[in-house]
Amino acid sequence: MAERLRLAQADSGEQPWRAWGPYLAERAWGTVREDYSEHGTAWDYFPHDHARSRAYRWNDDGMAGVCDERQTFCFGLALWNGQDPILKERMFGLGGDGGNHGEDAKEYWWYTDSTPTHSWMSWRYHYPQAPFPYDELVRVNGQRSRSEAEYELVDTGVFDDDRFWAVTVDYAKASPHDMCIAVTVSNRGPDEATLHVLPTLWFRNTWSWGLPNRPVPSLTGSPGRLAGTHRTLGHLLLEGEGEATPLLCDNETNAQRLWGQPGKSLYPKDGINDHLVTGAPTVNPANEGTKGSLHYKLTLGPGESRTIRLRLAQGDEPIDRLDLRDDWAYVMRGRRAEADDYFAELIPAAASPEEAAVARQGIAGLMWGKQFYHFDVKQWLTGDPGSAPPPPGRRYGRNNAWWHMNSFDVISMPDPWEYPWYAAWDLAFHCVSIARVDPGFAKAQLVLLLREWYMHPNGQIPAYEWAFGDVNPPVHAWAALRVFEIDGGRDFDFLARVMHKLLLNFTWWVNRKDVGGNNVFEGGFLGLDNVGPFDRSAALPVAGVLEQSDGTGWMAMYALNLLDMAIRLALHDRTYEDMATKFFEHFAYIAEAAYRQGLWDEEDCFFYDQLRLPDGHKLPLKVRSVVGLLPLAATTRLTKPTLDRLPELNARLRWLQASQGEYADIISARRLSGQGVQQRLLSMVGQDQLLRILARMLDPEEFLSAYGIRTLSRSHLEKPFTVSLGGSDFTVGYEPAESTSGLFGGNSNWRGPVWMPVNYLLIEALREYADFFGDDMKAEYPTGSQQKMPLAAVADDISRRLISLFLPDENGHRPIYGANPVLQDHPDWKDLIAFPEYFHGDNGAGLGAWHQTGWTALVVDLILTLRR
Repeated sequence: MAERLRLAQADSGEQPWRAWGPYLAERAWGTVREDYSEHGTAWDYFPHDHARSRAYRWNDDGMAGVCDERQTFCFGLALWNGQDPILKERMFGLGGDGGNHGEDAKEYWWYTDSTPTHSWMSWRYHYPQAPFPYDELVRVNGQRSRSEAEYELVDTGVFDDDRFWAVTVDYAKASPHDMCIAVTVSNRGPDEATLHVLPTLWFRNTWSWGLPNRPVPSLTGSPGRLAGTHRTLGHLLLEGEGEATPLLCDNETNAQRLWGQPGKSLYPKDGINDHLVTGAPTVNPANEGTKGSLHYKLTLGPGESRTIRLRLAQGDEPIDRLDLRDDWAYVMRGRRAEADDYFAELIPAAASPEEAAVARQGIAGLMWGKQFYHFDVKQWLTGDPGSAPPPPGRRYGRNNAWWHMNSFDVISMPDPWEYPWYAAWDLAFHCVSIARVDPGFAKAQLVLLLREWYMHPNGQIPAYEWAFGDVNPPVHAWAALRVFEIDGGRDFDFLARVMHKLLLNFTWWVNRKDVGGNNVFEGGFLGLDNVGPFDRSAALPVAGVLEQSDGTGWMAMYALNLLDMAIRLALHDRTYEDMATKFFEHFAYIAEAAYRQGLWDEEDCFFYDQLRLPDGHKLPLKVRSVVGLLPLAATTRLTKPTLDRLPELNARLRWLQASQGEYADIISARRLSGQGVQQRLLSMVGQDQLLRILARMLDPEEFLSAYGIRTLSRSHLEKPFTVSLGGSDFTVGYEPAESTSGLFGGNSNWRGPVWMPVNYLLIEALREYADFFGDDMKAEYPTGSQQKMPLAAVADDISRRLISLFLPDENGHRPIYGANPVLQDHPDWKDLIAFPEYFHGDNGAGLGAWHQTGWTALVVDLILTLRR
């Protein structure tokens, strides 16, 4: 198969098929990297209004964009409807201080297709024909409270009567450095309308910061052509059909517009914008610069479409001409057909056509979510030679302890607009689904964050750009095991490489997040934002230590993951058996401590966080949330053949069981598998506790919704939890949609919605218990139904509930689109699938970041597993 051959060639280094891809960010403004303010106000320091006029320091952005893996050149699409005050060169949205629920993109675009090598890609955007309501979106959202819904673009009426342009961009690679492009625009409105289409090529500005050996590249334009020259890249040619007008300027900041100061160029970055919108003489009449567009002015009747053919290629020598006729058409048809063949083989025949469409678009979102990420923290802290020095307080502010970090890589991002930077635990989940299509890239991603220029010298994995020192759940080991298995379970070099690095990180956790040395862990917010009554990452309201059930559960799971790794490696190299014994014992200590130290509440049958006060008293925080469900994920099985081959581990296990009775419930469960092999269960949750926790988890009045497992029990709707500390009351109530709390910017909510990653872990845990207990253990499902089902069947049904979020129901409506009639019913919209960050706990409507938050693509793995 052609696409699998390309992947093999990329992995072996024979052909660099990954060298060009959709690595251009959807948003580079408002990021930490571009923030040189005194107080870390990133959204204010580099707002959307500056983006068209200001050269970025660290990376670039654009629409439907591609670039090389070092982002030397960038290609993207600009549009103008003749009405807007600015060109549409990038997606608009509200910053963290502008949306009533935090940062919020206010446009509609979708990633509709992509192969793993980006040999074929497709992207879709809906652009209003009326003036884009920038000011209205800012004003109305600014007036709304957190208890109100977000005011979206479709609410403004700009799509009424279908007065919009449907814009599709397709890419097909003729070779690793030769890309055919089709830009198709369709007038969906009832009247004739005009659209300016501007395919744009530019060089990322690397030369304006006073660094050595940064010569300025060049672009020159002629009708229908933009030709570029770069010292390291060589020669580029963008060729478009017809006699499109070239418009060129420089990718330099318009300092005159922004600050009233003279700039470096007479034709700065916004020159093409100002020339088209106001007629200003701001493009270079000599047709030279570092940023250029080919200008197409299309007037189309109602329902009429037009496709513009383009081709972009790189070579060591100047390129004379690119074929835009027969060869272009051959490449476009061939790559699309090869993509169809690839996905037909990947997606099981048992999947319905709708499930197959969800899987294919989910993979597309993951692939389009790969972004070039450049951030030298030391350089950022100290400033560039050619720029004003940063404020002195910067050395003591955000990320000042991460001076060693120097990122210059293509990385999988959670969301290319709302989260245009990597997040450690998000990325671990991304890699599980990515491994289904590109295990080589998935493995490289997991290794990357463990390298010396990412991992802190003390062993901490960087969390995310806004605060590298925040603590994300330790899921890297789990992800590495899953990727190893998906890849066929043969790459022991990868497993060993990852494990050696994770030993440092595990030690960091033990040294830094177990304050009392009692094997019960803290950790802070652990990615669960506002799940607790107060900010778990901030100073506590009273003196004491917050001992966390999720932190302890994560660490028990981490120990078991490293045990599994060590066992797999020890079966090939006995020197790893000592590590297996170490992590087996460490798991036992953690699991036993959770009960001995009081995280388990016998009366409520649940795990809770607790405050350990200076006088030794312990105050349980009886919030029934996903915090108390996560210990379920700390489980694995050992088989007799494995233990027979590892006698030291076997002997230690028997010794611990015989001489340390408090560990018996954790390690003593044994039974025959369905194949007649004796196996032993290691679990933080014993058989009795398991069924009692499941009774809550599978209760529709608590955690079980029609669309998966909620993050907070619905019982807190009528009975919110409140605790009084330090003279203040702190409350957690069931909130199935956006948060009304300002914790973590208010742009995320773990107080009731359904989140894909924790659901995925709980499903995996159910399957692990099912593999051990078989059909002998059944749970009432749903609780109160008086129907009992094997745990494997329960896992399957929860998977179906999650998958159903994206599928049309009997009315043809997808739960993710809620009550929005345009997204639900309009033929131009209803089959374009978004992958939101999280989901309403009662009706399944999509919430949070909207444009393929990477971990939501775990639905792909659920489909492939359920239908295999």
